[in-house]
Parts: sequence; C-alpha cells; structure tokens
Amino acid sequence: MIIVIPDDVPGIMASSNLEQEFRELGEIRVFDSPADSESLLVERLSGADVAITVGGSGFTESVLNSCPGLKHIAIFGIGVDSVDLDACCKRGITVTNTPAYSASIVAEKAIALALAAVHQIPQFDRAIRDGGWPQETVCQLHGKTLGVIGTGPIGQRVIALGKSFGMEVIAWTINPSPQRASEYGVRFLSLDDLLTVADVVSLQLPLSPLSEGLIGSHQLSLMKTSAILVNVGRGAVVDEDALVNALQGGGIASAGLDVFSTEPLPYDHPLKNLDNVVLSPHNAANTLEANRAGLAIAIQNIYNWQQGLPTNVVA
Repeated sequence: MIIVIPDDVPGIMASSNLEQEFRELGEIRVFDSPADSESLLVERLSGADVAITVGGSGFTESVLNSCPGLKHIAIFGIGVDSVDLDACCKRGITVTNTPAYSASIVAEKAIALALAAVHQIPQFDRAIRDGGWPQETVCQLHGKTLGVIGTGPIGQRVIALGKSFGMEVIAWTINPSPQRASEYGVRFLSLDDLLTVADVVSLQLPLSPLSEGLIGSHQLSLMKTSAILVNVGRGAVVDEDALVNALQGGGIASAGLDVFSTEPLPYDHPLKNLDNVVLSPHNAANTLEANRAGLAIAIQNIYNWQQGLPTNVVA
C-alpha cells in the first residue's frame, strides 16, 4: 500500500517521530510544500492508495477523477470542507478525520486571542518598542459574558475556560437541547439574542452550507460596540467585508482571528491596516503535542480501514 502526504505544511510528519508507524502500514511518501494546484496534487498522488491531507489541499471531483487508485483520504484535522464528500461516496473512497485531537489547544488560542484583544497587548507592545509607555485603561474578561458559537469539542473547552476566568457563558449551536445545556452548564440562546448580549463572541464552527456566511453585516450590527469577535473555526463563517466595516466604523471594538477566507492572508488585505484586530496565521492547533496526537489517530484510522473496521468515517 502506498500512502502519500501531498502537503505536509508545516512539517508535521518530520516533527512527530511516527514515521516507523507509517512504514508498518505501507510505503510512505511525504511532500513538505503546499500542493497549490490541482495538477501538482494529482502528480504527487500518482500511485497512491491512501492520501493524508495536512495542508488542506482541495480533493475536488476532477482531482479524484485523475486518481483512480485512491481508496482512502485521511484528513489530518476536523474540518472536511477541502474534500468533495459526495464525489468520494460515488467512487467508494473512504474519508476519515481526526476529531477532537486539538480541542484543548484551539480553545486556548480562542481565549488567548480574546485576552490579547481586550488587554490591547499588540498595541502596547508596538508602542513600547517605539519608545512609548501607554497608560490607557483597558477592560477585563472577568465578569463579562462569553458567547460560544459552536459547541463541539473545541466549543465545550472554550466554555470551561471562559468559566475559569469568571465569565458568564452562553451558547448557540445548530442542534440545542436541554440535555446538552445541562451537560455543558450553559444556556442556549438564539443567535440574535447571543450576539446582542455577549461581550466576547467566540466562533469555532466547521465550514458547511449552514455555517458559511453565518456572521454578516446584520449579525455584526447586533453586537455591542464594546464587543470582541474571535474566530478559530473557518474564515468563511464570517463575511470579512462586513467585519472590516464593523471594525473601521466602531460597530464592534475589536477582533481576534486565526482563520481567513483566503489563506495566507493577501498582502493588501484591509484587515492588516486595522489596529483593533489581532491576526494569527491559522496555527491554533499547531503544537508538537497536538500534531503527534492527530497523526496517531490518522494512523489508527488507516490501520482500522485496512482491517475492514474503519473509524472516524465522514464519508
């Protein structure tokens, strides 16, 4: 069996010390740069039985048509938006992912972005480096209301961390229930009501037809002018033009973003010119510990699939 990682960016395989485990499954081929075109992706997948996608390469129908031997796509991560699941189902290609492997660290990043924004850490850092000694008054998280949008494993951890900071936590999810509210220790509100009352709004939603563009100009207009928006889910969950307008016009106070509609963020993107936004390069889950845990799940997924007992199947 030939296993190909066509897009090992930023070098997860090399830092995991799991190469021997992969070699016990079959021949492993690793490419340590983005597969930034369909033709390059197809070239790298030549002869592959299994593909492990790390960098989010687009497994479109046309790519799948050019890889007739492909039988299993193992997604390193939770989101499945880079793979055409319907096309995989038609071709009998098994698709698996690695759920919850990085929930704790991504939740940490969500709170870190909120802290950086509310305490204006980037602004103060720049001012001091430029010779200043700013004394502006800032806000705090303690006693504020945290609105958690998306209550999967990451969202559940954000809820716990928010409570540890002394925040009141409210939540929104596509499928709320009294049982989940009791289990998580939160109140589920409508999206509009949550946005109206929250001081910090944290998004940790995968991209899907239901979540794409969920936060647009109307939703942003409901938020407090003192509110902070944090996004560690997917960039396209937020209308970026509407967010730029809200940040420029004082509709909300600030934002902390780890994800963007286009990545890497274009050189001339207007978010780069705003002082009231904290930018992070979609690396919330990129720790040695999380990377190793995620690859270990991918290995187990491939092994179980070989044995006819696939796990973490999404298609």
